[in-house]
Amino acid sequence: MKIVLYTDLDGTLLDLSNYSYEAALPALTTLKRRKIPIVFCTAKTLAENEYYREELGIRDPFIVENGGAIFIPQGYFSFEFHYTKEMKHYCVIEFGARYEELREALNAIRAETGFKIKGFGDMTPEEVAKDANLSIEKARLAKDKMYNESFIFDEPAEKEKILLEKIREKGFSLTHGGRYYNIHGRNADKGKAVKVLTELFRKEYGVEAVRTIGIGDSRNDIPMLEAVDQPAVVRRKDGTWLDLPLKNLYKARGEGPEGWVEVVNKFIP
Repeated sequence: MKIVLYTDLDGTLLDLSNYSYEAALPALTTLKRRKIPIVFCTAKTLAENEYYREELGIRDPFIVENGGAIFIPQGYFSFEFHYTKEMKHYCVIEFGARYEELREALNAIRAETGFKIKGFGDMTPEEVAKDANLSIEKARLAKDKMYNESFIFDEPAEKEKILLEKIREKGFSLTHGGRYYNIHGRNADKGKAVKVLTELFRKEYGVEAVRTIGIGDSRNDIPMLEAVDQPAVVRRKDGTWLDLPLKNLYKARGEGPEGWVEVVNKFIP
């Protein structure tokens, strides 16, 4: 049996407050030694994913910007497959809309409604760093977007429905992660990307030989969790779990990376 682990980053593998992954390092070492693919599936940009892949020594494919694209290292699979383009040393399968289109739609919605919307494209690296508790270097990586725009929606919760309707009218979708709202293409979500990548793993190892596990914590992880064989959520900072009606959903007692390790130890003994 070939296990493939799909994981969110912020609030899951990484602590939501300080982005630490220290608690997960022993489990990560074991997974890498056993050659279990660790697939980042996150709202983070290509640059951010590359940063953490380098930090953690991970060489597997990854999914960026809430399913905007899959980046597969060249030569990772033993067979040829269809992809959109080559970039750096990756074969890229794209699903998402262009960043410029998303920015244009968000600006139009702000003008039409008067909503207080502040996207990463409106913020300096220093402002992003302060708001997201990042270093200036990591804030620059977070701003380097291609398929998704993260933004602050400083309005009462009841206005979120209007925001969603406006975004749909423009032909895009809305997700809400652990910290920010995100606007992205309708054809892009974590679940779709997970399904496409899982099919490639199944072609490599055999349909019956692949078992997928997904770990997340917030609403934008729902499509990913619905697309895997074994979904799991870690406990959030407020002591709650993502509410998701999946019969086999596992709720880890631990928060963030501690909960992540709990899931790994339970399902990958």
